[in-house]
Amino acid sequence: MKKLLLSALVMTALLSCNKDDDNVNNQDVNYSKLPQEFPFSKMATINGVDVINGGFGSGAAAHPSRKGEFYVITDRGPNTDYLNGKKFLTPNFTPTIMHFKINAEGNVEVIKYIKLKNPSGQPITGLPNPVGMGSTGEVAYDATGTVLGTDNYGLDSESIVAAPDGTFWVSDEYGPHIVHYSAEGVEMERISPIGVNTGTRKLPAVLAKRRANRGMEGLCMTPDGKTLVGTIQSMMLVPTKALATNTTLTRIVTFDIATGQTKQYLYKQDGGASDSVCDITALGNNEFLVIERDGNFGTQGGVKKVYRINLSNASDVNGTDIAAVDGMKVNGKALEQCSWDELTNAGIKPVTKKLAVDLVAKLGYEHDKFEGIVYLGNNKLAVFNDDDFGVVDDGSGNPKAKILPKTGKVDKGTMYVVDIQ
Repeated sequence: MKKLLLSALVMTALLSCNKDDDNVNNQDVNYSKLPQEFPFSKMATINGVDVINGGFGSGAAAHPSRKGEFYVITDRGPNTDYLNGKKFLTPNFTPTIMHFKINAEGNVEVIKYIKLKNPSGQPITGLPNPVGMGSTGEVAYDATGTVLGTDNYGLDSESIVAAPDGTFWVSDEYGPHIVHYSAEGVEMERISPIGVNTGTRKLPAVLAKRRANRGMEGLCMTPDGKTLVGTIQSMMLVPTKALATNTTLTRIVTFDIATGQTKQYLYKQDGGASDSVCDITALGNNEFLVIERDGNFGTQGGVKKVYRINLSNASDVNGTDIAAVDGMKVNGKALEQCSWDELTNAGIKPVTKKLAVDLVAKLGYEHDKFEGIVYLGNNKLAVFNDDDFGVVDDGSGNPKAKILPKTGKVDKGTMYVVDIQ
């Protein structure tokens, strides 16, 4: 009888726990206090300028099962332009994932930070990869202008996928790489273009012709869990910088997680080569939301838009040989050499797109680097920005505070929720 009573009590407790979990997963999340800044501390002071421990918002993802929980990721760390590369203001910075939730009071509450690590479990840096392992040709310098080294496992992380098994997929701007990390942030696999000396599974060779600092800016997983979908930020230099003339053409690549098979699609940007296609989030297995933006602050004429796109009727431009360094060609020319009319006459269709929301018109959005989105359902979208750790280049390779022109305050990573069409 005692055993039966104990079993009944245990079962009741388990059912109660499951019910509590269901309540957490199904309850409405209180977004009424948004927009809201993330919490920050000071990372360093360089030449009298404070560098904040921010950067969370280069990419974003929802927790795969717990409503109201999110992951945001930094890029390679605070930097400024300098000579033929970048000054890394804090060279030992490790690209980091922040796991947070919107708590019952409607406030941002950090759960934990996950630093990215190499296969041996050691923290990586954001320093460039060496030649042959994803180098963009950028040289790394410290804040004084002294040349730094490279990092075989370095990452300029830009987007994140939180997989149902607890692991993460992260895209970057070096290789460009897609890297699979464990729940603890340890590298499990690195997928790079053919010709880049990393893992055995590969992306098409042509993707290595991304421009420096304009690699795989967005990444998401289809709802069926089978496919990763990545966006290249801007026109690639195919076959060369001088010959790539279609400044509104960029690419989307898909990667079958089980088989490693890839496909590529063309995306027609509204702006030119200086504009960016950033994060991507899935609505279905063929329908997605993507960011298009320029580099201006929203209150100074900036473009910050989200489009609904569909791959269903778009042409796969992977070609017959994914090892071809210039990819598929039309009439002997690389796709980036062709006008849209030439591509249309060749029967090539880009993805379809339709405006979902203009953040400047809708919110008076003031940030410049609108880089992260998460679809919440019911035509609501979570929006995140990259604050560049609160600093920008002063024009001489040194940092100065990154000030929002509308408020006069230092830019900080902020979460918004907006209705979309």
